[in-house]
Amino acid sequence: MPPLTPRRPRLAVLLSGTGRTLQNLLDRSSDGRLHAVVAGVASDRADAFGLQRAIDHGIDARCLRDTSTLWSWLAELDVDLVILAGYLRLLPIVPEYEGRVLNIHPSLLPKFGGKGMLGEAVHHAVLAAGETESGCTVHLCDEQYDHGRVLLQARVPVRPGDTAAQLAARVFTAECEAYPAAIALRWAELQAARPPGD
Repeated sequence: MPPLTPRRPRLAVLLSGTGRTLQNLLDRSSDGRLHAVVAGVASDRADAFGLQRAIDHGIDARCLRDTSTLWSWLAELDVDLVILAGYLRLLPIVPEYEGRVLNIHPSLLPKFGGKGMLGEAVHHAVLAAGETESGCTVHLCDEQYDHGRVLLQARVPVRPGDTAAQLAARVFTAECEAYPAAIALRWAELQAARPPGD
C-alpha cells in the first residue's frame, strides 16, 4: 500500500498590486516546489493586476474591501493559510485564523518596518542608513504592521553604489525562495500541533 501523501494546504493570497509574489507561488505550486494550492485571491483594489493573474489561472478572484466580507469568503473557501503578498491594509485577524496569516516584508525586521514602510521606501531607507545587508522577513501577522513571530529571514548584501531598484530586485529574488519555504514551515508546525487522529 503506498504511503499517504500529506494534504496540500489551501492558500488564500491577499494583494494590492501586480501579483508578482502570487505568480511565484503559482509557479512553484505547479512545478511541485511548493506543496500547496492557491484556492482564492482577493484584493482591496479593483484595478490590481494580481486579480487578473488569478483569473488567468482559473482561481476565484475578488475585490473585497470590507474585512467581515473577506473573512466570510475565506471561510467559504476553507483555506488553511492566508498569505499577504503586497497587501497594503492592516488586516484585523479573526480568532479562527490566529497563527495562520503570514506576511513577507522586504527588510530584516524589526529594522525598517512599520506603517508607511513599504516597497521602494524600505530600500531607500536601508541605503540611507548605510546598511551593509538587507533581505526579507516572513512573519506571522498580528494587530500591528510588520510585527509578529518571525518564521524565516533571508539576507542579501547591499553593494556599493546600489540604487533602491537594484537592491529591491536582489531582495525580491530572496523573497521568491523564502516565502514558499516559510509557508511549508508553518504548515508543518500546524500539522505537528494537531491532536492525534484529528
